[in-house]
Amino acid sequence: MAVDALADDFDRRDWQEITETDDPVRFAMVGVGWWTREQAMPAVANGDLCETTVLVSGDRDKAAGAAEESPTVERAITYDEFHEGAASDAYDAVYVVTPNARHLPFVETAAGLDKAVLCEKPMEATVDRAERMVEVCDEHDATLMVAYRMHTEPAVRRAKDFIDDGVIGDPVFVNGNMTEPILELVPDPDQWRLDGELSGGCAVMDVGLYPLNTSRFLLGEDPERVRGTVASVQEEFEDVPDEHGAFQLDFPDHVYAVCTASQNAHMASHVSVVGTEGRVRVEPAFYPWDDRALTLSRGGTTFDIDFEQIDQMEEEFEYFSHCLLAGEEPYPDGEHGLVDIEAIKAVYEAAETESTVELD
Repeated sequence: MAVDALADDFDRRDWQEITETDDPVRFAMVGVGWWTREQAMPAVANGDLCETTVLVSGDRDKAAGAAEESPTVERAITYDEFHEGAASDAYDAVYVVTPNARHLPFVETAAGLDKAVLCEKPMEATVDRAERMVEVCDEHDATLMVAYRMHTEPAVRRAKDFIDDGVIGDPVFVNGNMTEPILELVPDPDQWRLDGELSGGCAVMDVGLYPLNTSRFLLGEDPERVRGTVASVQEEFEDVPDEHGAFQLDFPDHVYAVCTASQNAHMASHVSVVGTEGRVRVEPAFYPWDDRALTLSRGGTTFDIDFEQIDQMEEEFEYFSHCLLAGEEPYPDGEHGLVDIEAIKAVYEAAETESTVELD
């Protein structure tokens, strides 16, 4: 098997035709927390196809302070002002990165203002609200993409190419993990991730979504049923069902994915697919600040696959912006994201009822 030849054929941006523009997509960042300031805004600033022009926060001073650090930001407004349509002539698209249960109102307003929407995962805190998000974007013919970074991550895209090309044979098992000590990363016991109403869940809803969605992306299939176990052990997690979680996804053709997630464990992430003739593995996989590594095993030999390390957020924003500039529909869209919410809620149901839950 000519692994080097397979690797040389890889194009991490096979979706790209537009490489520069005099009319970049202008973003309003809705939510100005650390992720927006430290990950999203620098990524957009480094890109070629978009720029940040508006910041939206519940705290005007917070938005204004962040705006002072960016040469492209024209307006800093409050959430109420956003809903009233303030500064709507200063942006083309919104990036929604508020707590999960507060995504929908901003998407509804953006869609009504004829703006494109990049919504952070998970889409919302409940299935009903995620469904409404899809409906409102359809009603206004508004573009909606859910912000799954792995769909534009070169290591994962290359792994998918190997799978699609049959290099590891027929997929049999997927194994994925994402764990972190959330109270060390964000040392606030009152943070929204530990509030069940705002988050809609904890470990599975937040970090468990990565192995779940990446399994779907790598296989090109959606799960048919789930089983799951969750537990909250420490007092800080008493308001959420899952400090830790483990779940199995049954895909078509008897392919199974086993995923684990925790908000109170050593920081680690990986995803691997075992086939009838080999295995691909990405580790580390999901944290944007880690250098990813991809290995391919076949015929008793394991190969380290080289690829370009990229800023995952920059890649995601460039892809979404490219779709808008080219008049193309982005993927993953709202319907794709809805499948994840349904699967996650089924995990919680399966854990509570100690049963297998069928997915529609």
